[in-house]
Amino acid sequence: MKLILTSEVTGLGAPGDIVEVKNGYGRNYLLPRGFAILWTRGGEKQIASIKKARDAREIRDLGTAQEVAGQLKSLKVVLKTKAGESGRLFGSVTTGDVAEAVKAAGGPQLDRRRIEITNAIKSLGSHRVSVKLHPEVSAALDIEVVAA
Repeated sequence: MKLILTSEVTGLGAPGDIVEVKNGYGRNYLLPRGFAILWTRGGEKQIASIKKARDAREIRDLGTAQEVAGQLKSLKVVLKTKAGESGRLFGSVTTGDVAEAVKAAGGPQLDRRRIEITNAIKSLGSHRVSVKLHPEVSAALDIEVVAA
């Protein structure tokens, strides 16, 4: 089955890519969740608009990505959230929360889909998350989670 990706799918491709996948994977997973649309000749015209939107969001080149990584290293990010008396959070910290905290701390605007939290953040204290800025550049970001 030939599909055009509309959003980034790990291990498959980026928005605007034309991919060939098994019928069941496309029909049962990618299409219902809106990650892809069926490939048609008319659909190829949509690729240009999808790629234009992706380029606007994406960090332009390797030099810019390294510059943003430098900004993130020097940034002190404090995330205020509700917590119990024992230091456990009510819920957990999401990638969207991290992106908002970075923006509030004066850092660059980050796409929440580029932020990777390896272990769920469910307690107060200092935690480390990684940000994939470019295929070749990844930055580590230290976050201090405090009670609100």
